[in-house]
Amino acid sequence: MLRPTWHFVTPEDICWLLTATAPRIRALNAYMNRQLELDDALLLRSNVAIAKALQGGQQLTRAELGTALAEAGIVATGMRLGYIVHCAELDAIVCSGARRGKQFTYALLDERAPKAKRLDHNEALAELTLRYFSSHGPATVKDLVWWSSITLADARAGIDMVGSQLGAETIGNQTFWFSPSVSFANLPAAKASASQAYLLPNYDEYISYADRSAVFDAQYTDKFDAEKNTVFAHMIVIDGEILGTWQRTIKKATVTIQRNSVRTLTPAEDDAVTATARCFGAFLGLPVVMT
Repeated sequence: MLRPTWHFVTPEDICWLLTATAPRIRALNAYMNRQLELDDALLLRSNVAIAKALQGGQQLTRAELGTALAEAGIVATGMRLGYIVHCAELDAIVCSGARRGKQFTYALLDERAPKAKRLDHNEALAELTLRYFSSHGPATVKDLVWWSSITLADARAGIDMVGSQLGAETIGNQTFWFSPSVSFANLPAAKASASQAYLLPNYDEYISYADRSAVFDAQYTDKFDAEKNTVFAHMIVIDGEILGTWQRTIKKATVTIQRNSVRTLTPAEDDAVTATARCFGAFLGLPVVMT
C-alpha cells in the first residue's frame, strides 16, 4: 500500500513493504478514522472478525466482509467498511484474493503469501530505498517520498543506510541517486533517427516523480504540473517528451484512438504515434481508427 494505492508485488516482498510504508499511511488515515469512529479497539475487533471469516482459504468480496463484520456486531458499510478493510491490509491481515467473475476478493495474507520476507523497520527502509533508486534512478529523495509516502526523515535514513551502494550526482542544488551500474560519463551521444512514440497508460512509472519537469516543455506546465490530474491520464510520449494524452474506445470491430496533443505534431511525430497505435490494435486483434 503506497500513497496509498494498490500495487502488484511479489508474495515474498509484501510484508517488508508494509513494514516500511504502513506507519505513514496509518498517520494519513487517522483523521478519517476519527470521523468514522474507528478507534484502535474497534479496528482490532474488526481484524479478528475478518481473519475468522477468511480462515481456511476463504476468499470474500468487500460486501461479504461487511456481512461478516455485521455478524460480529460491527457496523461496516460504505466508507466505514472501506477504511476497516484498509486497516486490515495495513496490518498485514488481508491482501487481494482471486477474481470472482468481475468482483475483487480478499484473502488472508499469511495464507496467500506464506513465505513472505520479514524485516524490521530499518531493514525495510533500507531495502525500499535501495530498490527504488536502483529501478527509478536518477531520482531524488523527494521523488522517493512522493512515490512511497514515507516521511522525508525516513527517506533520508534510508539513504544513510544504503547510499554507499548507490551512485550519486549533484546537479544544481539537487542530488540524484541511481544504480552504480549506470555511468553517465560514458553515455553515447544522441543520434538523429526517426521519432519514437509511446502510448502510456494511466499512472505509468514514467511520471512517478515529484518533479516531472524533465519530461515536458516548461510552457506546458499548466497542463502537466504535478498538481494537475492531466499528468495521470494516458500519455503520448514522443522522443522522451510528453506531448499529449490519448483515449481508447474498444468496440466489437475496431479500436478508436483519440489523440489530444499540446501542439501540432510534425509529420514524423504523427507517423510515429500512428505506428504505435497500430501495434496496440494488433495486440487487441482489431483495426485502429485514429481521430
